[in-house]
Amino acid sequence: MVSDELRAKAVALRASGRTPKQIARELGLTRAVVGPLVRGVAVERPGRSRPADLPLLGCWISPGWSEGLLIEDRPDDWVDVADDGSMTETAGLTSVLVARREGDRVSLAGFLVDTYCLGAKNALPPSTFDERDVSAFADDFFGSYAALPLAAPIDLARHLVFGAVEYARGLGFDPHQDYYAAAGHLGEWQPPSRITFGRDGKPFFLQGPNDNAARIMRTLDRSVGAGNYHFTAVVG
Repeated sequence: MVSDELRAKAVALRASGRTPKQIARELGLTRAVVGPLVRGVAVERPGRSRPADLPLLGCWISPGWSEGLLIEDRPDDWVDVADDGSMTETAGLTSVLVARREGDRVSLAGFLVDTYCLGAKNALPPSTFDERDVSAFADDFFGSYAALPLAAPIDLARHLVFGAVEYARGLGFDPHQDYYAAAGHLGEWQPPSRITFGRDGKPFFLQGPNDNAARIMRTLDRSVGAGNYHFTAVVG
């Protein structure tokens, strides 16, 4: 297993323009190992603006994003819908969409984040749209939630997405391969996150339609130990 330090170095080298072959040689790894580590990483090119340098047009987060999370010194603008304490169908699954101006078009990047266990389960790499089409895309992107998305500060999105990925890696789970290409839209983040992930501070695996429950629970058994996490899985 590749350490988090080596993984971070590989991603940084790829983002700076190194090829997988060069990275493998520099880190003493094989190309077969490096390939999956850097797949989907956005590569900086001379003369091309970094995504974080593009003007921010908006950031939206799905309602209920804070359900079950513990937040230290919560800023006043980290708002959410009212929570009556019951668990909704989308609890622990948060969608984040970031829009930036790119010339006369809008560049969108998005994330589906499991804040209780798995981190970035899916991501939308930067995609450009006419500005008139952004509203319709956002409606579709957040269509599975019962309420409208919430306008949010980009700092909240950073703490939520980057923090969840860091938490999941500590449990043994890597983010979706498209996460690396999308992450640049969030900008720079200084850890640690203000957010304590997991449901009420404890890992909680809620099986989705594409999740391999047996593999995920074996990973949790190794990382935190049997009995130290909660789960809901399909029987049979």
